[in-house]
Amino acid sequence: MSIRILIADDQALVRTGFRMVLDTDPDLRVVAEAKDGADAVEATRRSRPEIVLMDIRMPVMDGLEATRQIVAAAKDPPRVLVLTTYDLDEYVFDALLAGASGFLLKDVSPEQLLAAIHVIAQGDSLLSPSITRRLIESFVRDHPATPHPPPGLDELTARELEILRLIARGLSNAEIAEQLVVSGTTVKTHVARVLDKLGLRDRVQAVVLAYETGVIRPGNDAKP
Repeated sequence: MSIRILIADDQALVRTGFRMVLDTDPDLRVVAEAKDGADAVEATRRSRPEIVLMDIRMPVMDGLEATRQIVAAAKDPPRVLVLTTYDLDEYVFDALLAGASGFLLKDVSPEQLLAAIHVIAQGDSLLSPSITRRLIESFVRDHPATPHPPPGLDELTARELEILRLIARGLSNAEIAEQLVVSGTTVKTHVARVLDKLGLRDRVQAVVLAYETGVIRPGNDAKP
């Protein structure tokens, strides 16, 4: 079955360009377009996409608020892929906190965009992990770890806590399996348990939580 996609951007030429790229992949289908954040929220409700390509800086309602409303409005909301011009845009971190599953720069190649959509649809990997990690580190340096970590953190086994640290370092399942000398299936099971115990939707939220709670610190702890 094809992956249903909504494109949200205030520039018509940008939306057209994305649509042309997505139309080259038979597994992807653009079901709606939106010219601003408010339009994106309404179009998401009507067309029920699985992936939303979300610009940040839009009129009426920006992509941050639109992401927050889209994620909060449904029991099983679409995954939001934030597209930005700046790799350290301060709003990107807020978008991740709002529920976005990752982000890409708008200057990525068509091949990278298509690959990213397939990755985010599977929900098994971070997008642009090094950029995501750098962004989160930059934010966390100015915000101390929360003194009240979520209860689920205490429920993690030693192995699951190790998995969480490796996820926060941006490692893929395959890289974690290689480092721990276990199978990919075992890693996938551990990752699913970590997300379930912590009540998280995906790996991006796991990275944010790991930094916010001090499970991993900016700097040497975060280096692969």
